[in-house]
Amino acid sequence: MLAPWHEFYSVLGTAAAALVALLFVAVSIGASVISPENSRATSTYMSPVVFHYTNILFLSLIALFPGQGWESFGLTIAVAAAASLVYSVVVFVRLMRASVQYLSDWFAYGIVPVAAYATGLVSSYLLLRHSETALDVLAAAALLLLVVNIRNAWDLMLALALKATEKARNS
Repeated sequence: MLAPWHEFYSVLGTAAAALVALLFVAVSIGASVISPENSRATSTYMSPVVFHYTNILFLSLIALFPGQGWESFGLTIAVAAAASLVYSVVVFVRLMRASVQYLSDWFAYGIVPVAAYATGLVSSYLLLRHSETALDVLAAAALLLLVVNIRNAWDLMLALALKATEKARNS
């Protein structure tokens, strides 16, 4: 079932793993601006990016697992998508309570991940019905999540750079 998707998930998983590693490096360089005072912002913005990249890596590894059947793959995707959807809704609620300055942040950190994981749930249902369309739907959701998290990681790094510059000026 997943044999034609081997290259796709190999590249997707490699990209997610590389990007989460780069994010760890970037955050370690900018660690001086992360403090207990802005821990709420860290859990609202930074933690979800790591979570989503890790989720993409997990999906890729599950898809590459030899001998995967429709039911086992569908059930695994259903559990992962449901838990990730709950997490993304919690993050979205935090965004609604925070003073988010840009509409793009509402979409990129809140709405798009919720939509991607909801789409993952739809694909799990289709997988359990042995629909080939499920594989296309799941791939689209994973790509959407990857692309929006590239944007979010860039946004975070710019914010860290601005805070580091501001901190250096005030010192």
